[in-house]
Amino acid sequence: MSSQRDSASVAPPPGGVAVAPPPPRGGAFASFKRLVSGIDALTYWGIVVAMAAMSILVSLQVVMRYFFSSSIDSADELSRLFFVWAIFLAIPHGVKHGVHVGIDLFVRMMPATTQETLFRIMAGLGALLMIMVMVGGWVATVDRWPELMPTLPVSSGIYYIAVFVTGVHSLLHLALLAWGGSRTWEGEVA
Repeated sequence: MSSQRDSASVAPPPGGVAVAPPPPRGGAFASFKRLVSGIDALTYWGIVVAMAAMSILVSLQVVMRYFFSSSIDSADELSRLFFVWAIFLAIPHGVKHGVHVGIDLFVRMMPATTQETLFRIMAGLGALLMIMVMVGGWVATVDRWPELMPTLPVSSGIYYIAVFVTGVHSLLHLALLAWGGSRTWEGEVA
């Protein structure tokens, strides 16, 4: 029965335009998808914590300044750090659903099979780009590690760890998309 459903999903609909085949089911693909989904859940909560910490810290800083004529010395630096981490942890979630800027004017004019092939090729090339982002993040982290933040006894390299983490997480998403195609996350809640 499932083979009939799979073959029906690749057949052209009444309008005559073919749709992309469904991603593979089970096996290594399903395990890899579960791993990436687990990392997504972890980073999702990391984003929530970073945004909450940033919001609380900025609000507390405003209250301290205007009501107590005092301030938290490291508030600006910490809020910037939380903001950077929240943004970089969110990037792979955008990659997952393809919500980043792209120009697809000519691609949309091509047949569905060509679109799917180009999607997989571009996802693979994007994965290669993420390897370069990972290397750049690692080099920047090592280079900046001896420097301390001005108001905190913490290495300024912590900013660049976020770039490395984003590179790894985005690489996993792009590799999954190159393997499973454009319908990899179809039916999943964003």
